[in-house]
Formats: sequence, C-alpha cells, structure tokens
Amino acid sequence: MKKIFNGVILLLLIISFISFNSCKNRVSEKQQKEVEKEQKGIIEEKIQENVYPIPSSAEVIRMLTDFEVGYQIGLTNPVENTKKYFSSATRAINLGVYGADLSYVTLYNIQQEVINYLNAIRSLSNELNMSKIYNEELYDKIKLNFDNKDELVKILTTAFDDTYAYLSDNDQQPLALLVVGGAWVEGMYLTTHVSEAAYQAANFSKVLLEQKESFELYFQIAAPFTTDPSLSDFVDKLEPVRKIYEGIGTSLTEENIKNLSKVINDVRTQIVQ
Repeated sequence: MKKIFNGVILLLLIISFISFNSCKNRVSEKQQKEVEKEQKGIIEEKIQENVYPIPSSAEVIRMLTDFEVGYQIGLTNPVENTKKYFSSATRAINLGVYGADLSYVTLYNIQQEVINYLNAIRSLSNELNMSKIYNEELYDKIKLNFDNKDELVKILTTAFDDTYAYLSDNDQQPLALLVVGGAWVEGMYLTTHVSEAAYQAANFSKVLLEQKESFELYFQIAAPFTTDPSLSDFVDKLEPVRKIYEGIGTSLTEENIKNLSKVINDVRTQIVQ
C-alpha cells in the first residue's frame, strides 16, 4: 500500500505545484518542464522522509503467521458476496476487502481459497473495467508460485499497484481511495479478530498502534476528495474508529484493543453488507 499512498500524495502535491506554475505565463515550456522535473524529485524525497510507510495487508497479516496464530475458516468476506455489489463504490471498497482476504488465504497457503478469492477479485475488477490487470497471466503466475510466499506477495502487490494506477490515470481518485480504505478496514478486521490469545503476543499492540498513523494519513489524503459522495460516506463510516484512536496515547491496553476491534467490526459489517 505504500506505493498507493505515495502515489496519491505525489499526485496532490504535483497538482498544487502545476496550478501555481500555470500562472507564470512568461516561463518557457522547456524551462517549466525542467522545474517540474526538479520539483517532482524534491517531492519524492519528502515522501520517503516524512510519510509513514503504511503496511500492506500482506505485511500486517504476515505478523499473524509470525505470532503462530492459526488460520480461521469463515473470517473472510464470502466470495458469494460479489453478487451484492452493484455500484462502482461498493465494488471498489470490496475490491480492497477481497485484496486483504486474498493476502490472508495466500499467506496461510490455502490454495483453493486463493483461487476463489482471485476469481472474486477478477469479477469485481471486470465490472470496474480492469480486466487486463486480473487476467489469465496473473492467474497462472499465482498458481506457479503457491509454495513461494514471498513471490506471491510481490505478485499481489504489483497487481494492486496496477489497480491504483489504472484508477488514478483515469481520474478516478475517489475510487482508488475506496479500494485502499476497504483493504485497510479488512486488514484491521482480520488482525483484531483472529484470536484473543494474540492480544497477549509481544508487539501485537505496537502493530495496532502503528495503524493509528496510517489511519490518520488516510484521512489527510482523502480530505481533498470528500466532495465525492461515495468517498464522503465511507469516511463518515470511519468516524467511530477516529474517536477510538483519539482517546489512545502511546500505548494500548487490552480494553483499547477490544474497543477498536468492536468499531472495526461495525464498519466492516456496513461495507461488506
């Protein structure tokens, strides 16, 4: 997800920069391109220095395998639910949800479920006119790498980077943010609902606390696009999560984790329907 968020931030900063420079009519086109190139490099450096690297769903879920938390049947969004999503917004949100679910079943090497969730993602992506991304070639790559967890994560990450790029290049930033938001919610849902025994594991609360930073960053990035009704509605659904995080300091208690788990569950119930 780091590339996705970096891409959005870079887009926002470049838009601001170009708007400013458009007023300078006396600057030649060649000079302006040189300045824009230099400014883009500076922006990219600032992103690397200052933006918190939001963990991908696969990275967060990998933590569960490190904690030796077993796979739980029935925790993910059923693939049959793809038939419920008729609007572009619900399809985009659940494309993100299924992306997290695909990471979950992949990292636990549940091969038939990998196939099932890839098919679900392909179904939604086709509805969003992204059939070229989730094609037979991708399908074959995944099947060939069932036993190579690291390679699978790379393949899936590339596919979702391509998803964002497609939406962004087609001026659909709100949908891109809905995909990212859906993946964040589902990743948090899986993390907080796997097992209460995991709450006691070393660094578990630290990982959840780090998500506070990614959550706040998501709000900052989404803010300029909340004139879009679907994105605004999604952000409103996240308000209870914001309130929980606002009441949390530099550490998490078990009660904090349970409260966070509850509001994440409520949000997740609304978006997967």
